[in-house]
Amino acid sequence: MKKKYQTLFFDIDDTLLDFGAAENQALERLFSTVAEVELTAVVRKNYKMFNQSLWKRMEQGKISREKLLSTRFADFFNQEFGMNVDNNQMSEQYLIYLAQGHQEVTGARQLLNALHRKSFKLFVVTNGVKSVQTKRLVDSHFDTYFTDIFISEQTGYQKPNKKFFNYVFDNVRNFDADSSLIIGDSLTSDIAGGINAGIDTMWFNPERKKNLTNYSADYIVHSLSEINNLLIN
Repeated sequence: MKKKYQTLFFDIDDTLLDFGAAENQALERLFSTVAEVELTAVVRKNYKMFNQSLWKRMEQGKISREKLLSTRFADFFNQEFGMNVDNNQMSEQYLIYLAQGHQEVTGARQLLNALHRKSFKLFVVTNGVKSVQTKRLVDSHFDTYFTDIFISEQTGYQKPNKKFFNYVFDNVRNFDADSSLIIGDSLTSDIAGGINAGIDTMWFNPERKKNLTNYSADYIVHSLSEINNLLIN
């Protein structure tokens, strides 16, 4: 490691909790309530691509969180099936189902246990819906490892916006940028955000994806056990 870190900022989705598994579960339950359509592999893929494009646009400041949530399902069902659906009702039901998914990324609990024992100061920094992210952390019992949890809905900004991190740093006691590290799976959210905020970055890349962005992380790991080895051993 380049330096000794004391404060660690963790992303949640696809870093500690398996968002893909939670999303699949939520979509299956949601589509089971819509008799006219079937959640095929193609439909699932199309929805995920559509949804990811919306979150990328939100990261870039092109749409608001409110706009995303208030139009997502209406726009998708219209585009995919030519159907008109009640977006608010469908969104509310989907978020309830999504909040019930707290499947863990392999090695997450072991890593948090090890870091907690070594007295690292641990914080969550995540984009998303507060009620959903909070319930997933509580149900997994991951919340007990963290000094505080910062969610974009709460801060008023989302990663990678520097204002998100300004809010976080203002609320971290004795914050020191030089001993802080952000760990996450998204180059455009976590790594770009860390760079914007002036702290070191670690890209969790289990699928060994190519970096097609202009953002370079200080460290790249392919498993959570590697983080344990780098920070503790």
